[in-house]
Amino acid sequence: MAIRQIRVEGDEILTKKCRDVKEITPRLEELIGDMIETMHDADGVGLAAPQVGVLRRIAVVDVGEGPIILVNPEVIEADGEQTGQEGCLSVPGKAGIVTRPNHVKVKALNEKMEEIEVEGEELLARALVHEIDHLQGHMYTEIVEGDLFEVRYAEEDEEDDSEAK
Repeated sequence: MAIRQIRVEGDEILTKKCRDVKEITPRLEELIGDMIETMHDADGVGLAAPQVGVLRRIAVVDVGEGPIILVNPEVIEADGEQTGQEGCLSVPGKAGIVTRPNHVKVKALNEKMEEIEVEGEELLARALVHEIDHLQGHMYTEIVEGDLFEVRYAEEDEEDDSEAK
């Protein structure tokens, strides 16, 4: 497995619709492993294949309960509403306020091409919809309410404190 370069906003690949996966090849198995490793290395909760330059309908999500692999995912049920801060590994250092469903049910295939259903609320629902949007060539910046704002992370604050001493 390897950490892949994450494409950032402005890269044309992030605006393209992804192709369905017909079979899991050794190359796609490697891609999935790399995506999980890349997502964890970047402290993300989700990553879609176009974010690492591959136009295939594959996404991975991990909100702290272990990685969920989604091949050809689609939202089959969505209800409720949540409005909150959202960021993206392809828009580093920025976040915005976005309204998403509070509950979703997603139908997909796993890495063995077996049909699965994933149901999520709150952060998991937000992450699932966010990553599936990427597979359609859409980014959260298209639906942000107001302007994006800079995000500081706790690690940066700790570094700033140590430099000041």
